[in-house]
Amino acid sequence: MYLDQHAINHPDRAAIIMASTGKTISYSELEGRANQLAHVLRSEGLQRLDHYSIFMENNEWYMESCAAGERAGSYYTCVNSFLTAEELAYILSNSRSEVLVTSTSKAHTALEALDGAPDVRKVFVCGGVPSDISDPRMVDYAEATDSMPTTPINDESLGTPMLYSSGTTGRPKGILRPLPDQPPAEMLPLYTFLLNLWQYREGMIYLSPAPLYHSAPQAAVSLTLRAGGTVIVMEKFDPVDYLRLIETYSVSHSQLVPTMFSRMLKLSDEQRLQFDLSSLEFAVHAAAPCPVKVKHQMIEWWGPIIHEYYGATEGLGFAACDSEQWLSHPGTVGKIVLGEVHVTDDEMIELPNGTPGTLWFGSGTEFSYLDDPEKTKESTSPDGTMTTVGDIGYVDDDGFLYLTDRKTFMIISAGVNIYPQEIEDLLIIHPKVFDAAVFGVPNEDLGEEVKAVIQVMPDITAGDELTEELLQHCREHLSRQKVPRSIDYQAELPRLPTGKLYKRLLRDRYWGEGTNKIV
Repeated sequence: MYLDQHAINHPDRAAIIMASTGKTISYSELEGRANQLAHVLRSEGLQRLDHYSIFMENNEWYMESCAAGERAGSYYTCVNSFLTAEELAYILSNSRSEVLVTSTSKAHTALEALDGAPDVRKVFVCGGVPSDISDPRMVDYAEATDSMPTTPINDESLGTPMLYSSGTTGRPKGILRPLPDQPPAEMLPLYTFLLNLWQYREGMIYLSPAPLYHSAPQAAVSLTLRAGGTVIVMEKFDPVDYLRLIETYSVSHSQLVPTMFSRMLKLSDEQRLQFDLSSLEFAVHAAAPCPVKVKHQMIEWWGPIIHEYYGATEGLGFAACDSEQWLSHPGTVGKIVLGEVHVTDDEMIELPNGTPGTLWFGSGTEFSYLDDPEKTKESTSPDGTMTTVGDIGYVDDDGFLYLTDRKTFMIISAGVNIYPQEIEDLLIIHPKVFDAAVFGVPNEDLGEEVKAVIQVMPDITAGDELTEELLQHCREHLSRQKVPRSIDYQAELPRLPTGKLYKRLLRDRYWGEGTNKIV
């Protein structure tokens, strides 16, 4: 995000409007505030290619906290605001963060996380440090920034997010992209591609209904500001409020996840049809496959303005389609528009059209997993020319891509990526659990929900009391999205002679006979 030209040309134009309060930040204000935080980062010793993190809910300070890194040459990590202190500590430590930006409501969690993140020297608290916190590392954000110049730092250079993903084992991994030494006004090729793909333009009005820590919303808001548009930030999604905001602000662009479509479609006709949505030009969805019925209903309601794309956080490649293409190929996630897709079997032999296999991408964007060469190697083909996140799919004769399964068993619930291994590891350490399997099962509203299947210890009786005990065990250590919605019990879990859990046998019982294992 680079704001100086918009701040000069349109200083009073609204850059950000908070949906619940109407609080407005102009381009000149956002420019000045981002510069002040960039000066703070330098004063704390952060130089180009150093790391800091942002851990807070959607608020008026979020995007300036990102923009400061964009001009200080920093890697900044937007952390899921629902994480526990234990989970946050891991991200802070693993990401090499030296500074954390948080909020009053998250300050206690941040303070607790510092015990596991000794490299974090300072925590800047937007909205003020709670009165019961006296730790000198916790500093009021306004006090730290107000004394700093609103002009740019002397050594501006482009920074970029370092977001997190994961695989079937271990904890989340930082996705590190090469960061060339160039001015902030020059975007990385991936973001130039997205700006054009999503048809952003100066003067656009973008409605952001999703958490800003997530890669797609964070990129969409940043690119809107680069284009010179206005962003309406919802603190949390509400279907009626979302529709009302489109009418109130004449919204032209938005990005959603299929769960949001479902919740709007479930409104009564009186609620759903009372607002004027005619200003909408471009609505894009991703993060989770959209049920065919839901997509048909949304196009019928909103018209052919709904676009879809498929792409991993790693940026390996992208597929995209507009409404007309989707209607002629229902269920597709689009044609490849970035990188080259190859569908292979387990022996890396390329498969014919219509046959599902592992999706590999060539010529996409370069990345590695921070401090994890083994994980990087695992996602790279033997000849080093292709990369994968383990999705399963096929390409039809017209070149359209379809997803059928996830090799990694990653769960996508309401657009949030959830990795089963972390939950399984936590359940297995419980003294009453002998073995555990965690996977996604169908949920009409969320797409998938987290299901656990447990094999109890020989002297333990399974039942409602144990279920509540195990769920509470999860709640104490995991963010709420990761806590299983339900637990089933089985006498013995299917494991191969090697000890590997044959999870597909368990999961397929809940998915039925359908060939598509992605809702």
